[in-house]
Parts: sequence; structure tokens; C-alpha cells
Amino acid sequence: MKLMNLINNAKAQTQVTVAVAAAEDEEVLEAVVEAVSHGLARFLLFGNREKIDQILSGIRGFSAGREALNVVHSPSQEESAKDAVKAVHSGEANVLMKGNIPTSTILSAVLHKEYGLRTGKVLSHVAVFEVPDYDRFVIVTDAAMNIAPGLQEKVQILNNAVKVANAIGINMPKVAPIAAVEVVNPAMQATLDAAVLTQMNHRGQIQNCIVDGPLALDNAISTHAAEHKGITSAVAGQADILLVPAIEVGNALYKSLVYFAKAEAGAIIAGASAPIVLTSRADTAKSKLYSLALAVCTANK
Repeated sequence: MKLMNLINNAKAQTQVTVAVAAAEDEEVLEAVVEAVSHGLARFLLFGNREKIDQILSGIRGFSAGREALNVVHSPSQEESAKDAVKAVHSGEANVLMKGNIPTSTILSAVLHKEYGLRTGKVLSHVAVFEVPDYDRFVIVTDAAMNIAPGLQEKVQILNNAVKVANAIGINMPKVAPIAAVEVVNPAMQATLDAAVLTQMNHRGQIQNCIVDGPLALDNAISTHAAEHKGITSAVAGQADILLVPAIEVGNALYKSLVYFAKAEAGAIIAGASAPIVLTSRADTAKSKLYSLALAVCTANK
């Protein structure tokens, strides 16, 4: 499966509007212009108008999609975050995107009691990878938001990932709660949580997916490894979603896929009232474009 398909899928759906906080960032605006060229969305660009216009004027192909961009001046990063979140809260926009602004600043606006995007659910990072020579998307959660989630948080993180998987056409995703081993060990909390999540799925407490764990990473993604270890499972070797036990595991896995496996990725924050594109400054413009496509597909669902 190709992340470029997400762009095609997003183009075929009802067009949405993306509010970008502190949009004065070259790679962010390159992704925005590319998204406009693909017909993905319209954009409200909040931030320093002079800097935004200066960057846009230097981007090739900018003039062709100018009518899809509306620059709104904000005097500070904090104000741009507030204005962008308010635009989504009011329904003027459907997706929130982080620009050249600290994550803590935009999340502070997202969690504001009056105009924020809180739903009472856990916010979690969901990344979709296209890995070379692998026959399906790999979805990893949570690599950036929740440090050491407990069982109840893992249930919500799992549900967030399932909704994203559904939005990109994976109707009954197979979920592997990842641990160091594939057996329950009372000394390893990740295995205990994985076993409970599996049982909750069997009893209908977690729906619209198939959960089986604990599974070590090799058993989750390789049928050969699973067969070699004698594991019989509807998930082993076929996992769509890798649910990691802690942020360190998810972050290392995310960066390993990008830097060692040369995977392409798109990622969003799920669990708010609208998808949030919260990419890193180290992410490429292409990764930001894929993240926008993922957000648009999710917003339309």
C-alpha cells in the first residue's frame, strides 16, 4: 500500500479546511502549497503575515493555488495557536496543523476549557508507515504523546488508532500489543496489559478490530517468525497496528523505520474533536503532505 493513495483518497472526499498555527515555516508552507496543488484542502494560515507572504512568494507553484490560501495575521505564536484552534472549534476549519511553534504552546490551546478541542478522551499520536518491500501499512501508536500509559489509556490509544485505520480503508485492523516476549510474564507489565486488551476484545469491550498479544515485534509482523515459534494467531505476522507499551519504544520504532528502513510516514494526533497534524521540524515536506492527507481522510470520517 502506498501513502500516495491517501492523497488520492483525500482528493475524492469532501474538501476540508486546515487551520495552521504559526504558518511562517518554509517546509510547512511547501507542504501546504503541494497539498493545494493536489486539491487536498483549503488553508487558513495564522501567523506573521509578512513572513508568511515572503516564504510563499519563494515557493514554486504558489501562485496557481493562491485562492485556496487565506493568511490571517496573528501578533504572536500564542495568538496564532489560539486563533487556529478557535477556527476549528467554531467549525470554520476541520483540521488543525502545527507550524513553527512549540508543541506545548499549541497543545495548551487545544486543551483550553472554553475554545479547545477536548473530548474527554486521551489524545494520542498515530503514525502510518509505508515500509519498502512490505505489503501493508504499518500503524504505530503512541510515539509522541503518552509517556507511560496505563491499561485504560491503552484502550483509548488503541481505539484512536482503529478509527484512523478505518478512515484509510482498513475496516477490521489487526492489533498487536507489543512486548519483549510473546508469553504473559507477571514481572513484565506490558505482557499483562496485552493479555487484558486481548480478553477485552474477545468480550466485545474493544470493538471493530482484532487484538492478540502479547507479541514481540518479529512475531507481529513476520509470519515466518510466528510460525517458527509455533504461534497460532489471527494477528501474528499480519498486524496492521503496533500498540507500543511506552513512548520510548514507540519513538525508537518510529525513527528506526524512517532512518534505517527508509520508510515514508504520515502522522496525526487523534482523540480530539478534529485531527491534529503535529509534525516535527525534522520531518520532510513530503511527510507533512502525507500527514495532511491522513488528517483529511480522518476528518471526513
